[in-house]
Amino acid sequence: MVHIAVRYLTTLVVACMTILGSGCVRVKAHERGTLAKRAMTNDRDAGEARFGQHATGSREGADGGTGQPGGGCGCN
Repeated sequence: MVHIAVRYLTTLVVACMTILGSGCVRVKAHERGTLAKRAMTNDRDAGEARFGQHATGSREGADGGTGQPGGGCGCN
């Protein structure tokens, strides 16, 4: 019974270490240019993001802490 528990625990530790260790990657110098492209960012257009925040704030009254006033009626 103890042998089975040790084997299970060892397998679990090895699986966790494999999963956690796979997230650390060294990016080579020639690959950094690809990662710095505009298409790789979450927010492609800052103006569009601001408009989306304003629309959300004025329609729903939910700004998300951006500091914009909003009444929920869409008239701002």
